[in-house]
Amino acid sequence: MTGNVTPLNNADDLLLSIKDAAKRLNIGRTLMYELVNSGQIESVHIGKLHRVPVAALIRYVERLTAQHTNNPEAA
Repeated sequence: MTGNVTPLNNADDLLLSIKDAAKRLNIGRTLMYELVNSGQIESVHIGKLHRVPVAALIRYVERLTAQHTNNPEAA
C-alpha cells in the first residue's frame, strides 16, 4: 500500500456521538446540533446513528483559530 496511512490507535475515537462531540468542545448538545445542522461541523449518518468525525472537530477548531488570528477583535 502506498501513501501516508496513519494507523488508528483507538478506533472508538474515529466517530463520536453528538453528545461526545459536544463534550470534546466543552459545549452543550443543543449548540452541537446547531453547528452540525448549519454545516459548520460535518457529520455522517450510519443507519439511524448521527456521528461526528473527530477530524471534523479538528477542522472546526482550526477554522475558529484562523478566524481569531486574522481578526482578533471579532472574538
